[in-house]
Amino acid sequence: MSRDVAALETLFALPFNDLIFQAQIVHRRHFDPNAVQLSTLLSVKTGGCSEDCGYCSQSARHPTALESQPLMGIEEVVAAASAAKAKGATRFCMGAAWRGPKDKDLKPVTEMIRAVKALGLETCATLGLLKDGQAEQLAEAGLDYYNHNLDTARTHYGNIVHTHSYDERLTTLRSARGAGIKLCCGGILGMGESRRDRAQFLVELAALDPPPESVPLNMLVRIPGTPLSDVPALDPIEFVRTIAVARIVMPTSFVRLSAGRQQMPEALQALCFLAGANSIFYGERLLTTPNPGADADRALFEKLGLHPLPVAAEEAQPQSSACRCA
Repeated sequence: MSRDVAALETLFALPFNDLIFQAQIVHRRHFDPNAVQLSTLLSVKTGGCSEDCGYCSQSARHPTALESQPLMGIEEVVAAASAAKAKGATRFCMGAAWRGPKDKDLKPVTEMIRAVKALGLETCATLGLLKDGQAEQLAEAGLDYYNHNLDTARTHYGNIVHTHSYDERLTTLRSARGAGIKLCCGGILGMGESRRDRAQFLVELAALDPPPESVPLNMLVRIPGTPLSDVPALDPIEFVRTIAVARIVMPTSFVRLSAGRQQMPEALQALCFLAGANSIFYGERLLTTPNPGADADRALFEKLGLHPLPVAAEEAQPQSSACRCA
């Protein structure tokens, strides 16, 4: 792996224009360069999580101002999904703040998945660590994507999370993939990691076989009360570089510009799209943090000449593969 990490560090160190040029070549080879996939994310069970992820407002261990809420009813979830579809989203993601779902939790969640799927939307769920047999139940309900992020590089992970391991995350990803569910897997940038950590993180993602079909890359939202609330902000150009390297090493994955967009000027978002980002979370709120409103995103798309990608076009994309850059 060290050789691969060194190769990615070389990519990171290219002159900015050269790196973006390479990313654009790769992006145009595999995607419509002006199409963006739209996903909407809903927290169906908020707060009270037993885990200690240092970035997360939903951890019961952190003194944040977040108010916990129980699992939502199916009617409320369907109403939110219908509204998201009406605004142009093609994928609806449901997130629950658990270490992992108990067996009794899966029945209402699978009912939500079936109901959202019946609306003609792609379905995604992020429920934490999966136990034996749970991925198969989700697949039987029609789940298209399972989101479970690696968060950061293995080398930096111990500085961020202590209550579950990197290998436990990988086991959940293998379970979802083994059940025939596509993977949505990325991480958070700006958590005090080094550039080498960012390179190793991307190597870990690209080494999944196949790489995730969807790769959300988040800029850390520093939430008061969390251990990472005072970490220095990542330089925006370094964030764009990471998007570009991700595009090069995972050429057929959707790279999602995720949390942190509310704090990004339009020019920075435009650079991210130029670097190869071709998916966003669409809607006024993510799990617990604000997101640009749909009107703002439509206005930005108009300025940049971008258009939403329909579901049919998503399904026509090639099978994911990775550039090994060894």
